[in-house]
Amino acid sequence: MGNDLQSKIICEKCRIDLTPGKVTLTYLNSSFPVDLYKCAKCGIVYIPEDLALGKMDMAKKALKNK
Repeated sequence: MGNDLQSKIICEKCRIDLTPGKVTLTYLNSSFPVDLYKCAKCGIVYIPEDLALGKMDMAKKALKNK
């Protein structure tokens, strides 16, 4: 995961900085390990728009075509 974020990402609930870490995304009974920013306190995960609209959308389409 690159440090290309211009500003800090803060958890709105806990008011602390999100930190990089491993998370598992699951869709249609398939799981994908990914490095994303998450809250160390409550566990909320930040999914950047380019990932949600790009790679995740491609994965969704590929899984639906199986």
